[in-house]
Amino acid sequence: MSEVEDPTERSAWRPLRLLVAAMDADIERLYDEAGVEGLRSSFVLELVRLHARGPMTITELAESVQRTHSAMSQKVAAMRAAGWVRTTTGVDARTKRVVLTAKARRVVGRLAAEWRATEAALAELEAEVPYPLSRVVTDLETALRRRSFHDRIADHLARDPAWQP
Repeated sequence: MSEVEDPTERSAWRPLRLLVAAMDADIERLYDEAGVEGLRSSFVLELVRLHARGPMTITELAESVQRTHSAMSQKVAAMRAAGWVRTTTGVDARTKRVVLTAKARRVVGRLAAEWRATEAALAELEAEVPYPLSRVVTDLETALRRRSFHDRIADHLARDPAWQP
């Protein structure tokens, strides 16, 4: 039996994903320590946004946080199942308005405080390294405006015989 090469053994992005996951886990640990149970850190942006701007349709909420309607619809379903939001019928039967529940309203001020503290901690962390991640992101966005990620991958695939039909 021959061994097949596993290209997933190498990844330039996996360390970043693992770092972000570890940082999110630390944030969720703060929620647990504060008695805010069942809250995913991935819900906080939308919950704070709804608190600041009031009820929104799924489309409005998606646009306000730069997500697709489909992704936001799935997230709203998860937040609704966890008891953080409820949906009501919008101006017509096709739209749903997303509203914070009483459970969310009780903790959203704390979530905004955590957001501010997290941003301050990130600024502190970035000051400790010679090339902060926010600068890396800006530089990568600039490079991708010159040549898209799609085009870069497509060029490599065009030279890879395994990609050819």
